[in-house]
Amino acid sequence: MVLGILLSITAIGVVCWLLFTLAIYALPFFAGITVGMWAYGTGAGWPGSIVVGLLAAGLMLGIGQFLFALVRPVWLRLTIGLVFAAPAAVAGYHAVHGIAKHAMPSETWQVIFSVIGAIAIGATAWIRIAGAEPAPIRAEPRSGLTSSQRRGGPEAYRSRPQHRGTGRDRAAMGR
Repeated sequence: MVLGILLSITAIGVVCWLLFTLAIYALPFFAGITVGMWAYGTGAGWPGSIVVGLLAAGLMLGIGQFLFALVRPVWLRLTIGLVFAAPAAVAGYHAVHGIAKHAMPSETWQVIFSVIGAIAIGATAWIRIAGAEPAPIRAEPRSGLTSSQRRGGPEAYRSRPQHRGTGRDRAAMGR
């Protein structure tokens, strides 16, 4: 009996880990299923619909990651992140609701825990997609400095020669 309880807790932990890890792939998964079902409905059969669905899911994931890495404006990156995080939150809501149905009799608490789970899984997907770095800033041909260096960004501080000043300047600055 103790072994069964430990295995159940382990299984729930593995399912939760998979849910948080795979949450970012909810949008490509939904797109692949939708396109695969459409292909099956048009007469492609099982093998054709599976291939078309997998291609659609891979294309959706590739385009999303490419756009997120290429786009510079923050508002556009936030929009792309929201497009990927919203389906993850919906999937998280339903996954947690399915578990909560078996764990607690009160429907109110089921919904409360499902909403908390949706927020947590949506936030996790948001953080994972937001962790992708934007495309590097290109150097200008004339000056050789990037736009971040011209604005005084972190690269500018590291790449410009440090001014030593006189002994009195160093003493005033605490060196």
